[in-house]
Amino acid sequence: MSAIKRKMVSQLLKTAPGESVLAKGWVRTKRGNKSVIFIALNDGSTINNIQIVCDPNHFSEQLLKDITTGACIAVEGELVESVGKGQNVEIQASQITLYGKADPEQYPLQKKGHSMEFLREIAHLRPRTNTFGAVLRIRHAMAFAIHNYFNSNGFYYLHTPIITASDCEGAGEMFQVTTLDLNNIPKDEKGAVDFSQDFFGRQTSLTVSGQLEGELGAMALGRIYTFGPTFRAENSNTPRHLAEFWMVEPEVAFNDVYDNMDLAEDFIKYLVRYALENCMDDLRFLNDMFDKELITRLEGVVNTEFVRLAYTEGIKILEAADAKFEFPVSWGVDLQSEHERYLVEKHFRKPVIVTDYPKDIKAFYMKQNDDGKTVRGMDVLFPKIGEIIGGSERESSYEKLQQRIDELKMDPTNLWWYMDTRRFGTAPHSGFGLGFERLLLFVTGMSNIRDVIPFPRTPKSAEF
Repeated sequence: MSAIKRKMVSQLLKTAPGESVLAKGWVRTKRGNKSVIFIALNDGSTINNIQIVCDPNHFSEQLLKDITTGACIAVEGELVESVGKGQNVEIQASQITLYGKADPEQYPLQKKGHSMEFLREIAHLRPRTNTFGAVLRIRHAMAFAIHNYFNSNGFYYLHTPIITASDCEGAGEMFQVTTLDLNNIPKDEKGAVDFSQDFFGRQTSLTVSGQLEGELGAMALGRIYTFGPTFRAENSNTPRHLAEFWMVEPEVAFNDVYDNMDLAEDFIKYLVRYALENCMDDLRFLNDMFDKELITRLEGVVNTEFVRLAYTEGIKILEAADAKFEFPVSWGVDLQSEHERYLVEKHFRKPVIVTDYPKDIKAFYMKQNDDGKTVRGMDVLFPKIGEIIGGSERESSYEKLQQRIDELKMDPTNLWWYMDTRRFGTAPHSGFGLGFERLLLFVTGMSNIRDVIPFPRTPKSAEF
């Protein structure tokens, strides 16, 4: 190879013909005859391939035989105007280097359709498909946009712990962290596990949320956000649940629930708009292949005002609905996905923010309303997804928070530091959590959450 600097395929497709170029990537397809061979090359930088045109007389027969689907090659040649349909430029190859062969008898990603279930079994190779290349590029773009949004709006990125002794949600569905010998677990006088001999000297788990620590940050820095992995030991085998997933959690001092709703709507519209402006090639592919209404639905979110709906009013709408629900509706029940989607897709036909939920179905930290029955929670509901954001104004009163902890019979010993923020300079504050993979389900149009994360972790599955 000469000293020509490699260009990515995404760059080459935008380059004017007439220069010598170097491309490297993986072969998607090869076709041709004795006179000419066409190779579709992709390096992951774009959904689109660049076509390599080879004169078989200029290359060894063995080399051309070894260039099969999945093989990795480097190609040097002249970038020329393409005479065929589907691309503006192509490379007339003068030199090819074979980096790695892919035995066509064994390489599982041959040129044919593959089911999503099959591709999950080969998650180490599925990023090479058009579908997962598109999904992972969009995933990157959304992560970048999240940081960009918050940085541009004066937020500070706070790294909250992954190992914790507190259960933010109070559901108890946490993965335990321990270095104790599971074949010889130490016990105390009462026969309970003696966690004093564990690494941290106490029982610890993987976090279900960075919110509680995020609140501490907001009480000093004003506005913070967390963005990292969270873990739920919830035995749910549904298309909407993962055991390991990523959460985005902003927390803002002096924001009430209305400010919180404004932030959530502005934030998610920014992300969808960013995808439309920066990921259109990938979105168009997913729109054409999986969900014909994807782009229309994304544009609809950006161009509409979200409905603000009190939970009590939502229940009335659902009770009067001419629809059969699997889960009965009455005041006091938590809304199921079918209820949320009815409100969004059938009744209002636009995103809905539901507020003022019954306190008995919400977390201990939510600020109580004056009616004594409801709290200042807010959930953003989206078409096809249901809840995509959940948040609230937080309870700033030490006495009310302590009373709620007592009512729920929670162990206060792990929350003394959290309660201190209500003792020392308490302030109104609000925040929410956005499930990153739920966002990606909406933006990509994929139907299963296992297909928007590189290596899904679900019950009985921790491959790769």
